[in-house]
Amino acid sequence: MNRRLGVLISGRGSNLQALIEAIAERRLDASIALVISNRADAAGLERARAAGIEAICMPHRAFATRDDYDRALVKELRARDVGLVCLAGFMRLVGAPLIEAFPNRILNIHPSLLPAFPGLDAQQQAIEHGVKVSGATVHLVTAELDGGPIVVQRAVPVMPGDTAETLAARILEQEHRAYPEAVQIVLDGGWRVEGRRLLPGNSSA
Repeated sequence: MNRRLGVLISGRGSNLQALIEAIAERRLDASIALVISNRADAAGLERARAAGIEAICMPHRAFATRDDYDRALVKELRARDVGLVCLAGFMRLVGAPLIEAFPNRILNIHPSLLPAFPGLDAQQQAIEHGVKVSGATVHLVTAELDGGPIVVQRAVPVMPGDTAETLAARILEQEHRAYPEAVQIVLDGGWRVEGRRLLPGNSSA
C-alpha cells in the first residue's frame, strides 16, 4: 500500500506527534504527506510544521454542507497522493465522500475498548459505569460511529480513585503506542475485512 499518510486533527495533535516520532525512530515505515486541521488554533499544526510537514487549516464552517467539506478534504488528500488517512483527535464525523474515496483506508483512535463507550466523553462514561478496565482502540472507519473493524486495542485498568482526567492521561499513553502499531499493520497488508472483523488472510491492501 501507498505509505503516504494524511493526518486530520482538531487540537493539540499528541497522537500526530506519536506518529511523527515513530517514523523518525523507524518504528513506523511511512511518511506524513499532509496534516489538515478544521481549526486554525490547533496546536498540532505547529507540531507538524516544526517537523517539516505540510500543514493546512480548512475551517469546516467555510463549507455549506458536511459533504462539501468532505469532498474538499478528499481533493487535498488526493493532491498529495495520500494512501492512508489517520484521524487523530479530529472532532468531525466523517461522511460518505471521504469514506468512499478511501475505503478501509481511514483509521481512527478512540479512548475506550470499543464497542464500549463510543462517541464523546468515553473516559467519563467508563467512570460512571464502574468498569474495571478501559483502554484505547484503533479501528477502521465506517459509516457507523466508532463501529469499524478493530485493528489494535490496549487495555488500561480503571483505579478506584480515578477521575475522567486521570484515566484519560493513562489511556493517552497507550494511544501513543497503539496508533503507530495499527498504522504499520494496515500498511503492511496481509489482512482482510470480514463483517466487523479484521482478520489475517488475502490482503485488502
